[in-house]
Amino acid sequence: MLDTPDEYQEIRAAVRDLCSQFPDAYFRQIDAQRGYPEAFVDALIGAGWLSAMIPEEYGGSGLGLTAASVIMEELNRSGGNAAAVHGQMYNMGTLLRSGSRAQKEKYLPDIAAGKLRIQAMAVTEPGAGTDTTRIKTSAVKKDGRYVVNGQKVWISRVQHSDLMVLLARTTPRAEVTKKSAGMSIFIVDLQQAIGNGLRVQPIANMVNHETNELFFDNLEIPEENRIGEEGQGFKYILEGLNAERALIAAECIGDGYWFVERASRYARERVVFERPIGQNQGVQFPIAEAFIEVEAANLMRFKACALFDAQQPCGAEANMAKYLAAKASWEAANVCLQTHGGFGFATEYDIERKFRETRLYQVAPISTNLIFSYVAEHLLGLPRSF
Repeated sequence: MLDTPDEYQEIRAAVRDLCSQFPDAYFRQIDAQRGYPEAFVDALIGAGWLSAMIPEEYGGSGLGLTAASVIMEELNRSGGNAAAVHGQMYNMGTLLRSGSRAQKEKYLPDIAAGKLRIQAMAVTEPGAGTDTTRIKTSAVKKDGRYVVNGQKVWISRVQHSDLMVLLARTTPRAEVTKKSAGMSIFIVDLQQAIGNGLRVQPIANMVNHETNELFFDNLEIPEENRIGEEGQGFKYILEGLNAERALIAAECIGDGYWFVERASRYARERVVFERPIGQNQGVQFPIAEAFIEVEAANLMRFKACALFDAQQPCGAEANMAKYLAAKASWEAANVCLQTHGGFGFATEYDIERKFRETRLYQVAPISTNLIFSYVAEHLLGLPRSF
């Protein structure tokens, strides 16, 4: 285990201990069945790890983003896939930051206790993609309720969630003076919504990632389920993206360390031409380079998290951490696969599974090109490119 001592060793040890109950064979079987790691998720919720960022007054641990990121890192570093659970960690953030006292008291204690899952967030639409200001799903107020119509795509964990955060238009785009205005955030009770105005269509995909297309047909949502002011939803969503990106970065770092460790171990043990392959610089240098890249990304992750926990601006750092970590994990995945040669393609080694899982983060939850655009505009003063 490649370890740099830090103040989170107790958390790391405890998470690793829990993850040891779910070895590679468990996730391999889940992946083969295209299933959902229900037992793994239940164990994490039961141990309170996914309520780490919920304040103690609502039954959570009241930990900061840095500690939460360590938890996510260790899940992936132990061979699991935090994508099955990470929504539970940060989706509640919109409610925590922008919800009313009554909404917090209604939902947060049960989320912290594991009685409610808030795994899903519905923002992306087929015709908008990453241009969120062009979403068309509408929420029209009528008699104390909002009636929702439209479509969402790539919405994950809906089938394993009780609550969903929904972004919808409450004012048509043509009627607003600022393109980011006119959108609102809602809490959707999925148990009531599915089959009563909400249809869920699973999307088969390369990664065993429970994700879906959603169709809204006159779904009614009580007015009290709107979070914050009407028309300010885009702002509320943006406030949570820095935390999401830092946590995703941590997951990628966990993957990166996993790949480096597996490649190093195999390179020490695999003997060809009467010598371990790791003795060859052509094998050891790429592994060393991958490790260096993961370590560098790790520093930016901790910087972004430290700024977030200090309530300082961290948009640039969170974006750069996500970019560096996703890039480092993907490069480490390639190195690990190459080191194993043909065996890397065998499911029993788990590399091809983790290889597919970490590739996702070149695209989601924000693409590499959008991060480049952000840095170019906000840090380098270049003209806005879109």
